[in-house]
Amino acid sequence: MPPAGDDRKLRVVTLVDRLGTGGAERLAIQTTTRLDPERFDRTLVASRDFGVAVSKQHVANALAELRAAGVRVIGLKRTSARQVWAWWPLYRLLRRERVDVLHSHKFGSNLWGTIIARLARVPVIVAHEHTWSYQGQPLRKLADRWVIARGASVFVAVSREDQRRMVEVEHIRPGDTLFVPNGIPTPPPASGADVRAELGIPPGAPVIGTVSVLRPQKALDVLLRATKVLVEEFPDLRVLIAGEGDRRFALEDLTSELGLEDTVMFLGVRTDVPDVLAALDIAVSTSDFEGSPLSVMEYMEAARPVVATRVGGVPDLIDDGEQGLLVDPQDPAAFARAVSALLRDPERARRMGASGRERRRTEFDIAVMVKRLEDLYTELRGRR
Repeated sequence: MPPAGDDRKLRVVTLVDRLGTGGAERLAIQTTTRLDPERFDRTLVASRDFGVAVSKQHVANALAELRAAGVRVIGLKRTSARQVWAWWPLYRLLRRERVDVLHSHKFGSNLWGTIIARLARVPVIVAHEHTWSYQGQPLRKLADRWVIARGASVFVAVSREDQRRMVEVEHIRPGDTLFVPNGIPTPPPASGADVRAELGIPPGAPVIGTVSVLRPQKALDVLLRATKVLVEEFPDLRVLIAGEGDRRFALEDLTSELGLEDTVMFLGVRTDVPDVLAALDIAVSTSDFEGSPLSVMEYMEAARPVVATRVGGVPDLIDDGEQGLLVDPQDPAAFARAVSALLRDPERARRMGASGRERRRTEFDIAVMVKRLEDLYTELRGRR
């Protein structure tokens, strides 16, 4: 609660790098818009430009969503990490408006947000890490331990595996960390549009796919190499890859090199994700590392069985053999075997999809996550 005698709303500032890119930013928007407006005054700050060219429509949608919910949106318009002076408006905002809570998301925002919020004497600082892969990056580990964890009121992990690494690898005190599972809102239902017909997929052809930012972390080359194995058993197989990113050209080149031009379809950014998922027999994730991927939750809500790599928080979502199958990363042959097993057993795949939907709705809903954050803000502010 606010200090004694102060019955104003808690002033919460959410800090992200930019809008329109990635699941962490989307989750930050979704939680901020759902904070109770009767209890919380809400501002979202994007430290860089609002978005990048490939996601202009996503940026416009995000801005519309925030403003419709009554959330103030501020862009600092940084174009380089060296523009330290560009953080001045954030410091001024935090200081002048007596902000109660700064909630930052991902490493860069966590680092700068913690430093600036401490200088501005913000009572509560919540640093939120959404994925953990700091192999070969000792400076990031040191910054997590000595700057973020020590400066923040609490360091949030989105998976038990991330929390374990914070404690065992980075040597952050266990009491400084908190595991808060991600959640998603129930997506709109599929419109009924026939994506298979739109794409000219033959009736009865098996279809697998993913919705993903096309970046190295997602290891989509593994999916392509697994597909090369799968087409020997399923010659009519189609693979749908929805999303954009800086790896697209390289992935298209690999598709041609493997002779998969008639099998793999790059769909770009789609605004009809529920319809795309409805076209799949199996949803896949080949990532080398993850936090708690929202895309996998969307696959579960769509009642699609999931074949995914056993990384990060994915095992928190998918029990191997229950909602899908898990394999080790960077193993195209094992990935192909798992997909093949489900394509050959449609009834088992159907049961896994139904189990995934039930689990998503019970354990990984956005309303549950927002309630946890509201309680966290109020509790930490009360301690101050």
